[in-house]
Amino acid sequence: MSSLNASSTGCHCQAIRQAARRVTALYDAAMAPFGVRVSQYGILVRLQAAGPRGIQALAADLVMDRTTLGRNMRPLERQGLLTALPDPTDRRGRLLAVTPAGAALVARAAPAWRAAQAAYEGQVGVDAAAALRLSLADVVAALHTPG
Repeated sequence: MSSLNASSTGCHCQAIRQAARRVTALYDAAMAPFGVRVSQYGILVRLQAAGPRGIQALAADLVMDRTTLGRNMRPLERQGLLTALPDPTDRRGRLLAVTPAGAALVARAAPAWRAAQAAYEGQVGVDAAAALRLSLADVVAALHTPG
């Protein structure tokens, strides 16, 4: 590993991206037996909790652009884990909803997700993990651009 990394160069963006890649790899490994990535699991969990959502609203909730959301949801649709329903208030719109198979996957994968949470907290520390989560929420709020 190179001694020159984002923390030594002072680039906030690269340091956050490096950390995100490591954390994502930990959670993706936990989700792999269920045939989804952690980003896809997060979509299913969010939709299950919030109920059917429009693509724009879901993308905003997840702080994700529509294109990235589309790339993540298409495999979930093909696997029958979520569906796109007609929006009763807008004939042009679609509402995304978790299917019964998607809800079952969320329930089956939840222990693996909790184990990934525990592994992360074990490696980083419970207090440090909580402090980072709060700090990152502040970053998301501070850099929010209504649109």
